[in-house]
Amino acid sequence: MKRRTSALPVGRPRAFDIEQALDRALRVFWRQGYEGASLSDLTRAMGINRPSLYAAFGNKEALFRKALDRYRDGPAAYVRRALEEPTARAVVERLLLGAVDLLTDSDHPPGCLVVQGALTCGSAADPIRLELSSRRLAAEARIRQRLKRASSEGDLPADANPADLARFVATVMHGMAVQAADGARRAELIRVAKTALRAWPSPAE
Repeated sequence: MKRRTSALPVGRPRAFDIEQALDRALRVFWRQGYEGASLSDLTRAMGINRPSLYAAFGNKEALFRKALDRYRDGPAAYVRRALEEPTARAVVERLLLGAVDLLTDSDHPPGCLVVQGALTCGSAADPIRLELSSRRLAAEARIRQRLKRASSEGDLPADANPADLARFVATVMHGMAVQAADGARRAELIRVAKTALRAWPSPAE
């Protein structure tokens, strides 16, 4: 008697580019927010069906977290590069102007995914809201650590508080993100960044 073989292929490769699909999901989340992006919106943009989405990325929440990582390492990678600048002022200038570049880039949706991703979500999306809050605080902490180093190197006045300065920078960046989502133009945001830079304390003499 002939043994029946399974009709299901074993180890069949995915029929879609997972990196490209993730980029498309990122754009949907960026434009519509976490809760505003339906599974139908996501699968349509990604060019896959729901079983493929679940198999490749997990559920919607897991997909959003992967999109956040993609955002951090891609469009928002200027933050990491800014922290490598040699002086505190250069760090802050690159952070603020880098934010303006990102927020007003016509190749991307307006605004910032990490600031706006869950602003209008209901209680069911509390884990996502907490995730975004955690990421914003982590970014502020990285700025604070860099400014603490600047303070120890004499690159800030002795009475400058790195924690307060980091919160100031983060607040300006977040505010610009909201304004960009509301339609603020590049020139307007550059003026905001330059105003903030004029308030930056000079290094100790």
